[in-house]
Amino acid sequence: MTLKNASILLAHGSSDPHWLAPFDQLLQRIRDSLTNPQARVELAYMELAEPSLQSQVQRLAADGYRQIDVLPLFFAAGRHLRKDVPAMLEELQQQLQQQGIEVSIHLHTPIGLEPEVANAISQVVVRQLQ
Repeated sequence: MTLKNASILLAHGSSDPHWLAPFDQLLQRIRDSLTNPQARVELAYMELAEPSLQSQVQRLAADGYRQIDVLPLFFAAGRHLRKDVPAMLEELQQQLQQQGIEVSIHLHTPIGLEPEVANAISQVVVRQLQ
């Protein structure tokens, strides 16, 4: 039996719809680029916006996904990613376990620490300075 995998793009969140719009566009761009029809990627916010991380994990678990990768759309690992999000995910796993649902949730390092992101930012800054 193959475990169903899903990914959640995690952003901080804001009550400002102008702040949220680029994340919806990014999600759509990613979905349009996927070649695996089984791949599932969702967007969630840590706070101040919906859907929440909690609701997305619960929804994916209800849909039968047993491995969930959380990809933080953060520049670096501050307090939220070092303490708050791991605590949320641990609590979610325990709640699901109490319901008889075993889900493995893996929190990745923030996207801002990826070399490609650092290179892209450097290129934009250098271009702006010239």
